[in-house]
Amino acid sequence: MLRRTFLSSVLLAVRRERLAEAEALIRREVDRGSVHAAALRVDYRDGSFSQGYGAARPDTVFLIASISKPMAAAGVMKLCDERMISLDDPVQRFFPEFHGHGRERITLRHLLTHTSGLPDMLPENIELRKRHAPLEEFVARTLRTPLLFAPGSQVRYQSMGILLAAAIAEKVTGRPFRDFLAKEVFLPLGMKATSLGLGGRPLQDTAQCQVAEPSDWDWNSPYWRDLGAPWGGVHSTGTDITRFLDAFLRPNGRVLRVETARQMVANQTAPLPEPWGLGWMVKPGAFGKACSGRTFGHWGATGTVAWADPETMTRCVLLTSKPADQSRAGLLGPVSDLVSQAVAAV
Repeated sequence: MLRRTFLSSVLLAVRRERLAEAEALIRREVDRGSVHAAALRVDYRDGSFSQGYGAARPDTVFLIASISKPMAAAGVMKLCDERMISLDDPVQRFFPEFHGHGRERITLRHLLTHTSGLPDMLPENIELRKRHAPLEEFVARTLRTPLLFAPGSQVRYQSMGILLAAAIAEKVTGRPFRDFLAKEVFLPLGMKATSLGLGGRPLQDTAQCQVAEPSDWDWNSPYWRDLGAPWGGVHSTGTDITRFLDAFLRPNGRVLRVETARQMVANQTAPLPEPWGLGWMVKPGAFGKACSGRTFGHWGATGTVAWADPETMTRCVLLTSKPADQSRAGLLGPVSDLVSQAVAAV
C-alpha cells in the first residue's frame, strides 16, 4: 500500500513537471516576442488545465484553420446518419457537371478521406482571394480543376475535397453550411463560442494571426475571416474544441450516432499506406511522442493543434497566433510531446 502511494505521488510529480515544462516553453516564446498570443487547454481523467498567454485569455477566440475539417466532416456525417446522403454517393449525383477524367468515380468518402485526387488548394487560389471571390466561385473552380491522381489510388491532403463535401451538404439541406453547422453540431455540443466565419462577432474580439505581409485577403482580413471556408474558416476556443474532441472520445449520440463517431476516428484508407479517418488525422505518431496509436486530431496552419488519446483519455488543445510552418517544430509539437508524456506517466 505504501509502495503504491509512493509510486502514485512520484508519477503525479512527473505530470506536474511535464505540464510545467510545457507552460514554460509557451511563456518563453511569448516573452521573447516570437508568439503574440496562445491558449493551452489540457484535460485528462482526473483534472484539467487551461491558461492564456500573451495577448490571449483561456477563452480567447482563434481562427483554428484546418481543425475546421473534422468539424465540417461531422456536419456531413450528420446527414449520412439521417440517410439524406451516403458516403458511397458519387459527387456527380449532386453536381452533374462534375464529369470526365475519372471524376464520375469520386464519392463523398473520397472527399472526406483525402483520396479524391483533388488538389489541396486551387492553382488560382491566390488570385481568387486577392479579388475577394465568393465561396461559390471556389466551388465552381473545384468542379473543373484537373485531378492529380485517379480517385482512391492515393492519399494526398486536399482542402478542396472538404469544400465539395460542404457544398453537397448545402445542396441537400438548402441551408448555408455555416448555419447548418451552428444548429446541428456546435449548439448541441455546447460550443457557444464556435462559428464557421466570424459568427457576427467583431474581428477585433479574436486573436490576430502573425501575418508577415498584411493584405486585404490575408488571415486577418474581414474577407477571409468571414468567407466561411469549410476547410479552415472556423473560429473557436480551447474549451469548445475540447467539447468537440469529447464527442469522439466518449460518443453519446447527441450529434452523431455512436457508431458514426467511432467510424470517423478509425482508419478509412486501408490498404493505402497513409491512414486517415473521416476528416480526422489518425496516423500513429502524428501528435505527441507518448500518444497511443489510437490518437486522433488535427493541425491548423494558423498555428493550432488539437488531439485526443483514447488510451489515456487526454484532450490537448493549443491555439497560437504564430503560423504552423514557423511554430510546429519549436512549439506545437514539443508542447504536445510534453503533454503526452505527462499523462502517460500516471
